[in-house]
Amino acid sequence: MRGQTWTTPMEARPASFDLVPLPQMHIVTPCVLSRSLSDHVGRPVYLKLENLQPSGSFKIRGIGHAMRKAAKAGVKSFVVSSGGNAGLAAAHAARELGLPITVFLPTSTHGLVAKKLEAEGAHVQIHGRIWNEAAEKAQSTAEETGAFLVHPFDHPDVWKGHSSVIDELKDQLGEEPGLIVTCVGGGGLLLGIIEGLERVGWSRVPILCMETEGADCFNASVKAGHLVSIPDITSIAKCLGARKPAGALEKHLGKKEIISRVVSDKQALTAILRFADEHRMLVEPACGAALAGLYEEASKVALSDGKPIVVVLCGGSAVSLQLLQEWRSIVSQ
Repeated sequence: MRGQTWTTPMEARPASFDLVPLPQMHIVTPCVLSRSLSDHVGRPVYLKLENLQPSGSFKIRGIGHAMRKAAKAGVKSFVVSSGGNAGLAAAHAARELGLPITVFLPTSTHGLVAKKLEAEGAHVQIHGRIWNEAAEKAQSTAEETGAFLVHPFDHPDVWKGHSSVIDELKDQLGEEPGLIVTCVGGGGLLLGIIEGLERVGWSRVPILCMETEGADCFNASVKAGHLVSIPDITSIAKCLGARKPAGALEKHLGKKEIISRVVSDKQALTAILRFADEHRMLVEPACGAALAGLYEEASKVALSDGKPIVVVLCGGSAVSLQLLQEWRSIVSQ
């Protein structure tokens, strides 16, 4: 809690959230011009640096908002399932609120994430091979214990929190962008972007929605014309590891402003390495999908002349120098 010192979330919490101001979970992130990417696509490209959020990704916007609201309503403990970033955001929010949290991770999540979660004071449980299996365990645990279940992407409070990224962009850009590039996993960020664009009067701005092969449930749904589940998550981008998108996305599948594209893991990793060389920042494969969208796909999208492109750099919490070297080896094969 800001302004006070707590030992751990388990040891102390405010007696009443009506008496103690709740902390703001996310920060206003920079939106910076990328000269190299602008030169690559031939128009201004801005980077919305969500990798600088306290939890390491955009997830703290929506999850922080949802948990803050739940704490205000009297919730005393939380449960969440995650492939990485959602758990880190929820653990950070729980620590700020002084409340306990249990995070369920699948075995596919890198051990680096579990260590970071434990450092935040979270109780970590490993269950299942993919996120959906961890999610089922989290739901049953919440039902058994009475803890508040934080959904990593499929809840209106989460979307509302994510929509704040657009409010910031309107202040920072000073003009309507020609394209927003983002990655899509379960679709929480995309729904937040759509909500924010509608609120600020930018509903006609196209959104380039990027996924990797093997974690492409949204693209499969767009092609089918309705929400579908993919059989398995085989991509290296585990943070995109939802087998089916959020239900609220179904009404957006046929909109011309929603452009869905898929890249390979190798393309996403190549984009990460190139971005690290050009911008001196480490981001994860999910973010690499968005960057690959810019490197590989943006030039194929018809845009209004002169309007800038914005890339939402979703996060960089599940990355290290060691992983970067491993990814470099994969790309060179």
